[in-house]
Amino acid sequence: MEANGKGPQSFPELKNDTFLRAAWGEETDYTPVWCMRQAGRYLPEFRKTRAAQDFFSTCRSPEACCELTLQPLRRFPLDAAIIFSDILVVPQALGMEVTMIPGKGPTFPEPLREERDLERLRDPAAVASELGYVFQAITLTRQQLAGRVPLIGFAGAPWTLMTYMIEGGSSSTMAQAKRWLYQRPQASHQLLRILTDALVPYLIGQVVAGAQALQLFESHAGHLGPQLFNMFALPYIRDVAKRVKAGLQEAGLAPVPMIIFAKDGHFALEELAQSGYEVIGLDWTVAPKKARELVGKTVTLQGNLDPCALYASEEEISQLVQQMLDDFGPQRYIANLGHGLYPDMDPEHVGAFVNAVHRYSRLLRKN
Repeated sequence: MEANGKGPQSFPELKNDTFLRAAWGEETDYTPVWCMRQAGRYLPEFRKTRAAQDFFSTCRSPEACCELTLQPLRRFPLDAAIIFSDILVVPQALGMEVTMIPGKGPTFPEPLREERDLERLRDPAAVASELGYVFQAITLTRQQLAGRVPLIGFAGAPWTLMTYMIEGGSSSTMAQAKRWLYQRPQASHQLLRILTDALVPYLIGQVVAGAQALQLFESHAGHLGPQLFNMFALPYIRDVAKRVKAGLQEAGLAPVPMIIFAKDGHFALEELAQSGYEVIGLDWTVAPKKARELVGKTVTLQGNLDPCALYASEEEISQLVQQMLDDFGPQRYIANLGHGLYPDMDPEHVGAFVNAVHRYSRLLRKN
């Protein structure tokens, strides 16, 4: 039995807990695998469902999110599902307008420009109630999964959300957001605290709703060097983990494994390994053996095939997967890509990746 706001709720019994066991550092019979952006435009069935709709209205429909989350699992023997949503629902819930413009991506018509713009933001304590549709999607999906695999919930980390709110969209330099760090350090910390205060109840709410693991995406870690990262990203990454775990305990809920994925954050692997997360996601620029040396043996690693490797032949994908599994070793490891799937990828090649992980990791354990 698990709690949610409406009293105790029971979910179907989990049949495949390999992903969760690997996340907790327990032994597994094979290496579990899932893909970032596994619910996405590379699937023809995804393009059929969402093509005529606005992206964020899809995010607000629990039924649509459930369907999109389940699509890749109908095709591939993945070991985890990740709820279909977006990291920018949090700035929306804080009162900022965000639109998804085809070919351009997310756009904030009125980004934060001045310190006083922080006054426009809603009370972070109200964010979780604004995001009830995400919780509904998680509960519905958890029921529909019928215990096939665990369901992962997620959010963007404070620094990454801050960049969008100030830049007004994606940026190759993050110069406006970084200008804040140098010119307005106090206001930057104020904004990062607001975001942290919004994220904690949001992530706890996802677990209450049925999420069995949580991933925090620090997608823009690479725009910071070690110093700025240690000042403006790491303390909030740590705080999120600490407060979510304490909140789950207070609510009488079992702990869930937490994953931190700091893209291009190779300079912070040692610090991230001690930041309170069970799993560290790696992008494809990090050598697995080197990462293992840096993080030690007490955390699980997740990653990190170059997504573009899926453009290779199925035979070559199989060889690349073997090399990756040899380098990571059989335990304390979850196979994934080093970033999300791209829209023009061939679903057959995604299947080849998943199958190669399962096949070769079983062989590795026999020998």
